[in-house]
Amino acid sequence: MTAETGKKLDRFFGSFAGRSRPILLLDYDGTMAGFRVDRFTAHPWAGVPRLIDEIQREGRTRIAVVTGRPAAEIPAMLALKKPVEVWGLHGAERLYPDGRRELETASAAAHKKLNEVKEQLRRDAFGGLLENKPNAAVMHWRGHSARRARLIERKTRALFEPFADIDGLGLLEFEAGIELRAGRDKGGAVKAILAEAGPERPVSYLGDDLTDESAFRAVNGADAPHLSVLMRREKRATAAEIWLRPPEELRMFLRRWLAALRGETLQGESAHPETVSAY
Repeated sequence: MTAETGKKLDRFFGSFAGRSRPILLLDYDGTMAGFRVDRFTAHPWAGVPRLIDEIQREGRTRIAVVTGRPAAEIPAMLALKKPVEVWGLHGAERLYPDGRRELETASAAAHKKLNEVKEQLRRDAFGGLLENKPNAAVMHWRGHSARRARLIERKTRALFEPFADIDGLGLLEFEAGIELRAGRDKGGAVKAILAEAGPERPVSYLGDDLTDESAFRAVNGADAPHLSVLMRREKRATAAEIWLRPPEELRMFLRRWLAALRGETLQGESAHPETVSAY
């Protein structure tokens, strides 16, 4: 662990002292679970749900999952003892712990264009995997050879790009895929959570993908103590303040969160995160 990273972690967890009620925000795929071509087999890494359950039992942390998935998929995947709130579809959808659901509404024109694009992709998906979301047409090419992936991406972009920036639609790039979508992004979801929670609550966001960059920037702009964490096996340029490798360092981070809530100091932790360059 670099001295700079150690100081950032110590400073952030030190802000939990007293009656602080921190906010823990986590992406799912790539952050709490490994990627799978079949997303329904992407179960969380061992020990992660148990640690989240323990954090919830302390009663001081607001926890939310912010994911590109439809929100309804997350509760079953995590199988927590007590449900957490989920912001799905990259922030356009909100699922409350009690089961209430809110979905941002796109314009009729945007829906019409999305339906046209989806119908075309049902006829020919260029060899990729089409995912149909309420607010988006999504193309995946994970698992294909580099040559085949480039071909799928090129054809998908040619279809999507004429519709971008029209009637509220836009392109959202992620690793091994792209969306033509309407609605709030992850940064918008984080800003909504922070506005609702009020000032002075320590906040951290953990994510891995390009879609998490807007969330990192939103957390970095918070007035309260904050820490944005790139949770990824390989380092890349990012707005996140530190870099950790899952799953070991994810479990380390959650153990430190739990210890900070309890006013404890962990002994013998040996994680080796590194700082990363900002954009």
